[in-house]
Order: sequence, then C-alpha cells, then structure tokens
Amino acid sequence: MNTSSTRRRTSGALLGASVLALSAFVSAPAHAAAQDATCGVLAPGASAIAQAAVNAACSQIGVWYSWGGGHAATPGASYGYYDGSDPDSLHDNERKGFDCSGLTRFAYYQATGRDLLNGTADDQFHSSQASARFSASQGSAPLLPGDLMFWGSGHVHHVAMYLGNGQMVEAYESGTHIRVAPVRTGGDYAGAIRINGSGTPTPPPANGGTVFETWGTGVRTRSTPSVRGAVVDTFAGPTQVSVQCQQHAETVTAEGYTNDIWSKLADGSWLTNIYIKGPASLPGIPDCGGSSTPPPSGGSKPFQTWGTGVRTHSQPNVNAGVVDYFAQPTTVNVVCQAHAQEVTAEGYTNDAWSKLTDGSWLTNIYIKGAAWLDVPTC
Repeated sequence: MNTSSTRRRTSGALLGASVLALSAFVSAPAHAAAQDATCGVLAPGASAIAQAAVNAACSQIGVWYSWGGGHAATPGASYGYYDGSDPDSLHDNERKGFDCSGLTRFAYYQATGRDLLNGTADDQFHSSQASARFSASQGSAPLLPGDLMFWGSGHVHHVAMYLGNGQMVEAYESGTHIRVAPVRTGGDYAGAIRINGSGTPTPPPANGGTVFETWGTGVRTRSTPSVRGAVVDTFAGPTQVSVQCQQHAETVTAEGYTNDIWSKLADGSWLTNIYIKGPASLPGIPDCGGSSTPPPSGGSKPFQTWGTGVRTHSQPNVNAGVVDYFAQPTTVNVVCQAHAQEVTAEGYTNDAWSKLTDGSWLTNIYIKGAAWLDVPTC
C-alpha cells in the first residue's frame, strides 16, 4: 500500500468464504518467464532460509495482486475476491495471485517447508516466529534480505519483503502485479521483523495433544479452570502450547472477549481459550468430560465448517458485507437455508446458502454435509 495514497485499504486479508468462477473475458497475465533482474538478494548477511524466501517471492514477479490470494489451505497462488470497497478489486475473483501476506506466507513456506505465516499482515507482524524486531524509528538500516516490513497505525494492513540496497518486493494492491519497489519508511510504517531462519520443524507433542499458539503478554495458566486457581506458568509473549482437552468452566472476560471455555494443557494446567488463537471452541479438541456443550438456540441445528479464513456475509452473496470470519474450522448453528448466488470454490459449485443464528449467511460449500442441508428453507 502506498503510504501517500488517500485510498487506504487493508491488505493481507485471509481467503474469504467463497471464490467465484473464472471469467472468460478477463485473464491473468502469463507468469513471468524469468525472475525479474532487479529482484533478488541485494545485500549480504541473510540466513540461507531468508535468501530462499527472497528467491521464492521474486519468482512471482509479474503475477497478479489478488485480494485474499495465497490463503488457500496450502500456500500458493489462488483466486481472490472483491474486497467490498475498491473498484480495482472487482475482478480479483478472476485473478490467480497473492495479496501481500499471501506472498510472504508462500515465500517462507517454500523456504522452510512449514506454513509459518498463515494469517493476515497484522498476524504476521505479531508472529511468534520473529527472532528479531525493528521499530519504525530504526528505518531500514538494520534490515537484512528476507526481513518483513509492515505498515499500519494500530492495525497493520500491509507487508513487504526487504531485498537489500533499499529495495523490497511486494504484492501492492488490486489491479497491479507483484513488483520490486523502493522501501517506504515514512507515513504509517510500523517496523519490521526477522523470521527465525533455522527452519527446524517443531516436533509434535509426545502426549497426543494438539499444538496451538497463544497470543498476548503475561498470559497465565492455572491449576484449575478458574482465574482464582493457583498460577502454574506465565508466558511473557506468544508461545506454543499442547492442548489435551477443553471444557466449559468459569466465564472470563478479557481483551474485549468473553468465553467460558478452558483448555487443559500437557502439564495439567488450564488456560482460558481467550488467549489461544482460533475460534472460541477449538476445532478437533475433545471435551474433558466436565461439561456439555450448550444446545443451539432459536431452533437452529449445529454443523461443522471446514477450511481456513472462511467468511460469513450480511446477505447470501460474496459481495455483501463481511460479518465474521473463521480462522479455523468451527461449529455454526444454522437456522435455515436458501438458493441464492451460485458460488464456485475449492472445486465445488453450489447456490445454497445457510442463514446462521446471528443473521449472517454462509455458502454451504464450507459446511460439512450434503450440498442441501437437512434444515428448513428460509
């Protein structure tokens, strides 16, 4: 995003709930036959992993910017969708490419074989994979090739990859292609991070748990699922935890969220799900046996979603306003369903949409089950 532009947009969005079919009259440009001569590792000092990430990003020079592109289940170019405000984004559903965070996610996936940066630009700015952080006031002087640069006041909306010699590679905005540009450290430049260059995979938990990431600072685990339980551990910053099971217990309000679900960790301690990245009830985690899930309200019926970054809309239409998004699979309560806009995504085509208890709509493509669910017609 050009910090001098008055057309402010939030880049690096997660892939939305639906992607339209490829249009016959707008086609993406051919992938660059060879890496742009101006794109590459332009300064010494970067780790081998960072250099590989730079080369991966540079291999995409000339590919379309596409809002939501690069955020499919596996990192790589994908079709985007209309962002709801920018006229240049109207054809992003026909352009296979990357948004800003989709490109950096892909680059480090290619370099490490691990999906280190699955999320928005704001998520990446706060990533626990950062081995070093640089403030905006430091400018680009301490940066090495492969470092990620961010823009945004309060909420980060754009990310680019530093190349060295005052240059960076970025997926800029709708209507443009991945490009090399001079670094921009004015305006709302927020600083930079250096990604852990070891490339060493995190071993799976030996106790059968599931690894999740926490967020926030000074986060405490307790001896019981209650804020009055004795403190077992304190996490100074985001970290990985192994979750064994979860259950409804004491209701907690923190950081603007309220949740009564707590997760039991591998060491036997408890952590409120508020501080674990993901939906309020973690997907695939069994109940600890101490509670039962509240029944759906309003005569609705619970279903499980699939996919990542799935969005609900104010109307049964991908161009309607976004109401919510699910970073991971979660449970939704469906009131009724209707035939509406036909959507093609993830290899499926369906015109059925489900209305949820909050009044939002979700294409049935992302709801596990038949194309037409066993619920009433709206």
